Amino acid sequence: MLAAVVFVPSAPLLVPELTGPSAFDTEPVRSAVGDALADAAATGIDRWVVVGATDEPMTGPVDEAESGSFARFGVDLRVSLSGVGPDAETGPRMSLSGLIGAWLRESASLGPTTAFIVGRETTPRECAAIGADLAALLGDSRERVGLLVVGDGSTALTPKAPGGGRRDSAVALNDAIVAAIGGADTATLAALEAGPCDNEGVGGRVAWQVVAAAVENSGSALVAKTGYADAPFGVGYVVATWTVTGDPA
Repeated sequence: MLAAVVFVPSAPLLVPELTGPSAFDTEPVRSAVGDALADAAATGIDRWVVVGATDEPMTGPVDEAESGSFARFGVDLRVSLSGVGPDAETGPRMSLSGLIGAWLRESASLGPTTAFIVGRETTPRECAAIGADLAALLGDSRERVGLLVVGDGSTALTPKAPGGGRRDSAVALNDAIVAAIGGADTATLAALEAGPCDNEGVGGRVAWQVVAAAVENSGSALVAKTGYADAPFGVGYVVATWTVTGDPA
């Protein structure tokens, strides 16, 4: 059964080994992620599922490697979803979503964790169907499951943003996304269009839409809490928790 949903950025800057001890501007978002995971864990989570998107252009659910390395981001820091060691990689190169999820599994001691990674070009309609399938899997389980949703907002929120500088259209779209996540507004997340999200560099659409559909199909009542929403490097980062209350409707 679904117990909680935690939204975190798909940001290598969360990892201290990559940013260095003097990178104080990364501490607020890292601290917010830790607090959100602790809040969710306090409700009693038996296992976690990392929901994210692939780095490569593809569609539909994909097999994710069990372990991988942050070497392509500058440091050969190895992480694992399975806990069987960083040399147990059995699939293709681990996605950034998977790497972040695996690092958080270890750094926050999350316990049993698996990945549910979806191609970044999956359409909203396909995301809805995949999310419904995920809801069915959660409903069949007696375990209390936490969804760890890894994804970023727009890359064009400040003058020096990596997506080509600040654009009003990107800011407006990102504000709408932050409000939807902060209000557990699954309908707004489901209605996000692929074209505008791609144009504004929104990386989290697929993961958010899969989870929105999963929550809708589970019939869960939610309490939402936003712990962080900012763009310290011109990219939209949001940290939030949806806690399930009561029995499914």
